[in-house]
Amino acid sequence: MIARIGRANFFVYAALVVFVLVSFFPFYWQFLVASRDASMLTDRIPSLVPGGNFLANAARVFDVVAFWKALGNSLIVSGTVTLTTVLFSSLAGFAFAKLRFRGSNPLFVFIVVTLAVPTQLGIIPLFIAMSEFGWAGHLQAVIVPNLVTAFGVFWMRQYTVDAVPYELIEAARVDGCSVFRIFVNVCLPAVRPAAAVLAMFTFMMSWNDFLWPLIVLNAENPTVQLALERLQSGYYVDYSLVLAGTTLATIPILIVFLLLGRQIVAGIMQGAVKG
Repeated sequence: MIARIGRANFFVYAALVVFVLVSFFPFYWQFLVASRDASMLTDRIPSLVPGGNFLANAARVFDVVAFWKALGNSLIVSGTVTLTTVLFSSLAGFAFAKLRFRGSNPLFVFIVVTLAVPTQLGIIPLFIAMSEFGWAGHLQAVIVPNLVTAFGVFWMRQYTVDAVPYELIEAARVDGCSVFRIFVNVCLPAVRPAAAVLAMFTFMMSWNDFLWPLIVLNAENPTVQLALERLQSGYYVDYSLVLAGTTLATIPILIVFLLLGRQIVAGIMQGAVKG
C-alpha cells in the first residue's frame, strides 16, 4: 500500500515538473532570442544557451522607442486602475452581499448582464465622450473608463457572501461601528485573499491592454504595449529587439505576482476548501 502511494506521488510530482517546464519554456525562449541577434532564428539547429547581447538589445529598445515613458505610463495606468478597482469592487461587493437596500438584486443582475456586452460595442461612444472631455491623448482617457469593473464587483460580492458572517457585522453594530468602519475593520481583513487575486488579474489585464490605448492615445504618450507595437512596425522586424522589449515588459508583472503570490495562493486554497 505504501509503495503504491509512493509511486502515485512520484508520478504526480513528475507530471507537475513536466508541466512547469513546458509552461516556463516560452519565457526562456523569449529571453534566449532577446540575448542573441535575430540570425539565430534562421539557424537550422538553434542554440538553447543564452547569448551575451541582452543588455545591448535592451539598450537599443530604449533608443528606438520612448520605453521609459511607456513603462511609466503603464505603471501609472495599471497601478491606479488596480487600486480603484479593488477598492470600489470591495465596497460594492460588501454592499450587495451584506447590506439590505431597495433594488439591490435587480441592480446586481444588471451589473452581471453587462459582462455579456462586448467591449468593442462601446468603443465609438466612449471615444466620442473622451474627445468631448478633452482627454483624448491623455492617460485619464485610459484610467477613468476602467476605474471599476463588473467582474470585480461580481467577484468580491460572491466571496464576501461566505467570508463575512452576519454575526460579526451584528456584533460590530452593537459595539457602535458605522457601516464604513464595519467595512474597514470586519470586511476587508476577511476578503483580503480575494482582493489580492483581483488585484493581480486587474493589473495584468490593464498592463496588457492594447486596443483601447491604441485608439485613444497617441505616439507621444504611449503605454508599454504601444511601444512594443512600434518595435515591430517596420518593414524588417528585428525579433531580438522585440523580444528584449517584451522581456522588459514582463518584469513588472512578475514582481506584482511575487508580491501578491502568498495572498493569491491563500485565496485559491480557501476557495478550493469551500468548494
